[in-house]
Amino acid sequence: MGQWYRHPITVKENAVKKFMFLSLGFEKPTPEIMGAWQAWFESIGDRILEQGGLWKGGREITPEATKDLPLGADSITGYLIFRAESLDEATKLAKACPIVISNRVYEVMQK
Repeated sequence: MGQWYRHPITVKENAVKKFMFLSLGFEKPTPEIMGAWQAWFESIGDRILEQGGLWKGGREITPEATKDLPLGADSITGYLIFRAESLDEATKLAKACPIVISNRVYEVMQK
């Protein structure tokens, strides 16, 4: 069998880190907030690596049991993987998001 191989990391890849926003819950935004949200996405478009929404319930899996989870206020409803230079910069980007201002707080995590 062949050995797993990853290409060498370039200087640029070392300088810019990957982060993930996790959005929790959802409230339908007003048309104004929706327009501002679209503009925010366009403003960070070159940083976005992947994004998606999760709109169905999930399952909680533990050693003891598996149970269905409904979609609720504490559910993860979306994610955005993006580039930023630091956790501080990622936090600043999240704070500028109109959905955060009008709705819920994102969780920001660094890879």
